[in-house]
Amino acid sequence: MRRLAVLSMHSSPLVQPGVGDGGGMSVYVRELSSALARAGVECDVYTRAWSETLAPTVAVEPGLRVHHVVAGPQTAVRKEALAGLVEEFTDGVLHHLTSRPEGGSAGVDAIHANYWLSGLAGHLIKHELDLPLVSTFHTLARVKAEAGPDEVGAAEPARRSAAEAQVIGCSDAVLASCSVEAAQIAQLYDADPSRIHIVPPGVDQAFFSPGYRPQARKALGLPLDRPLLLFVGRIQPLKGATVAVATLASLEGFADAELVVVGGPSGSQGHAELARVGALVEDLGLSGRVRFFPPQPHELLSSFYRAADVCLVPSRSESFGLVALEAAACGTPVVASAVGGLRTLVDHARTGFLVERRDPECFAAGVTKVLSDPALALDMALNGAARARRYTWSVAASRLRGLYADLTARQLVEC
Repeated sequence: MRRLAVLSMHSSPLVQPGVGDGGGMSVYVRELSSALARAGVECDVYTRAWSETLAPTVAVEPGLRVHHVVAGPQTAVRKEALAGLVEEFTDGVLHHLTSRPEGGSAGVDAIHANYWLSGLAGHLIKHELDLPLVSTFHTLARVKAEAGPDEVGAAEPARRSAAEAQVIGCSDAVLASCSVEAAQIAQLYDADPSRIHIVPPGVDQAFFSPGYRPQARKALGLPLDRPLLLFVGRIQPLKGATVAVATLASLEGFADAELVVVGGPSGSQGHAELARVGALVEDLGLSGRVRFFPPQPHELLSSFYRAADVCLVPSRSESFGLVALEAAACGTPVVASAVGGLRTLVDHARTGFLVERRDPECFAAGVTKVLSDPALALDMALNGAARARRYTWSVAASRLRGLYADLTARQLVEC
């Protein structure tokens, strides 16, 4: 396995997570491609050009290049409108692959598509160049629909669910981050279990590791003398920032506790959700106890995790839950929704607490247990950091390198 074409149409690995549609998927594409490059697999990442000022190709590090493909206007485009640009994006990728000096498919051995939009492009490129297709979806329409009908939203393209099923049926391998996601793909999309491979994402231990809480708070200008709760994520209904605010209001015995919210509005409902969060803070009389920070460079999030006593992850659905893993790696107990990959990341009562219902009082009960018992909090911090050390990008890259090589030796899945 020499070279891989990585498709990430709507989410660039060069964009700061938490800005617009950039989130965990941007981190995944960047870190996994980097780890693969270091393992000897050259990665060409293709993403849509969102600005006229972007260089056509950015050499990130040896073996890793990001190519900006012109598809539609070279400005930000709402994710809900990107389906209409898939064909143009596909043509741009194909032109780049087939017009290089190497000719043919430019020496690319496989395609790795991220999200359903890239999956549609990958489906077409697979058949045009006769290459194996690996797909990672990150989120799935039918999983979101199970979490709550409003999560799909009126603006979600009606074809998404059918498109996901088509891509899954065509993929030579479908990646799941955990056993829960693997089961969802098999059950909700009638996927062949033999083509579903569990490859958990990782965490960069060089940045995300335990540290000294008072120093982290000083660096961020946060108070040293009171409990701090943390919410990190894009501001959209799915992520549950309103639940985090209501959890703070539901705490008993910790009237001085504060909540730090790190993130910005995302998606079609992002700005409306941000307004709802602000209004809830005012209605609950918490304006002096909730601090908002804009999206941060990914590596700087470690200071926020280290500064917090508890990290809240009240999502309605999560295929993996990178925030929970990063918090645990920094030694911060997690109180999270018992959904998706969070069920496998959070070891209930050992590294944090899983909450079966998105009820602020239930979240507050978990937070109270951590804040009231320093010995428990310390055990959870140590257990969480130890557990997080199992998840590394180098391990993920090693597994994938073997999978890619195996696929290139097989007959392609017909569809």
